Formats: sequence, C-alpha cells, structure tokens
Amino acid sequence: MNLKLEHPVALVPTMGALHAGHQSLIKIAKELAKNVVVSIFVNPLQFENTNDFSNYPKSLDADTKLAQEVGATFVWIPTFEEIYPNEPTIISAGEIGNLFEGVHRFGHFDGVLTVVKRLFDLTNPEFAVFGEKDFQQLFLIKDMVEKLGLPIKIISAPTIRDSSGLAMSSRNIRLSASDRESAIGIYRALEAANSAPNIEAARVKLVNGIGAIPNFMPDYAELIDENTFEVAKPDTANVRAIVAGWINGVRLIDNMVMTKLGVSK
Repeated sequence: MNLKLEHPVALVPTMGALHAGHQSLIKIAKELAKNVVVSIFVNPLQFENTNDFSNYPKSLDADTKLAQEVGATFVWIPTFEEIYPNEPTIISAGEIGNLFEGVHRFGHFDGVLTVVKRLFDLTNPEFAVFGEKDFQQLFLIKDMVEKLGLPIKIISAPTIRDSSGLAMSSRNIRLSASDRESAIGIYRALEAANSAPNIEAARVKLVNGIGAIPNFMPDYAELIDENTFEVAKPDTANVRAIVAGWINGVRLIDNMVMTKLGVSK
C-alpha cells in the first residue's frame, strides 16, 4: 500500500457490509487522528465454515459512502495478495483463543490476529478502534499488542444496538423478519441476567432466556470475568455475559457487562 499518510493515523479494520456500528468506530477514530483508514477485507483465515465465508455480505460502493460520510480519510480495499504476499505467519491466540468462540470456530482467532497484525504492519497506525461486540476478539488483540510490544493504542468502542436492542452486525441483513424477532431474544436474555441479584441467579436467567429463543442454536451462554475470561464465580467483580449461536445459518454473538448484578458474598 502506497498511502502517504500524515500521522497520527487511526485504523478501523472491517470486513465490509458497514452499518451504524462501524460508523460509530470511525467517528471515534476521527477524534483521535487526522487520518482515518477504514480497511475492508474479508479474511479467509478466520472462517472455519466455507459457506459462512462465501455468504459473507459484500457492498463495497455503499461501504465507501458510509465510511466517508463520517470522516474516513481512506477506504482501503486490499487484495488477498496485498495482505498475504507470501505464506502467512500465523499468530497463535493461545489458551484464551481456544475458549468459547475458539471451541466452536477452530483456528478463528489465530486467523483474526494474523490479519490484524498484517493490517497494522501495512498502515502503521498510532490507534486502532475495535467494537466490544466481538469482546473475545478485542481482548485477544489487546493481548497481542501488549505481548509484541507494538506502539499502537487499542481503543474499545461500545456495542451499537438498534431500537429493539439487537446488536448491530453485518450478518443481520441475512436474517428474515421472523429470525430477527428471535434474535432480539438474545438482548432480552442478557438484560434478564443483568437484573439478577447474584451470579448464580444471573446464570440461570441467561441460560433459560437463551434456551427459550425460537430457532436459536446456542454455542455458549456464560458469565465470565472480563479481565481473565475465566468463568465467573460468586466473588467475581468484573462480570460480563457472553453469548453466541446460530439462527437459520446466521451466526450471532453478543455480550453485556453485568452492571446491575449484585455480586453475592
């Protein structure tokens, strides 16, 4: 890539099919740096399911417009050869990369870290902005940057939801009207867990709420310590609920900090 960028630079990595959630990341990036690079690259290394990769939505013209509307300086759409000119050096996500999403998407986070490192190498940003919706991904990227000693500040941005509470996702456009109504149940289950008086009750509310969603095939629904990714215990202080699963072939993930949860003693 031969972009002549005036630093500081903020990078917003995406796989395209941009929506208001992505725009919120770009707005944050614009507050941090004069030049904002929005990359659009559907990374095959992070897809364990070839159908999911083939069906990932693509809308490059609309994406470019949406990104520029909120301040993107450059919309960069690299080719596979630009990202991986040679056999890629795979970055391991380690033990935490094999938990939760990693259990159900073998090698997914190795692929994520590998492409993010390449994007960092090619754009040399001072800042990179990622959403909290992909919370395990965010955790692992921060961990990679720290372990490799990269001079990049990772900025986390809150999950953007539509009026129903459904977390915005590029995959949502593949949901039918009835599927979307089912998907809203994920947010309702998270909210129910957040209203519980203690962790045990919250876990029951979360699991029962997720289990009652029509056509939803859950991969996991758990409460974790967001600083370690260990399963939350009664005395855990930083509790986050995480959920993932499928509705008619569309994968959905979500999470929520348990701000209202009364930690039992």
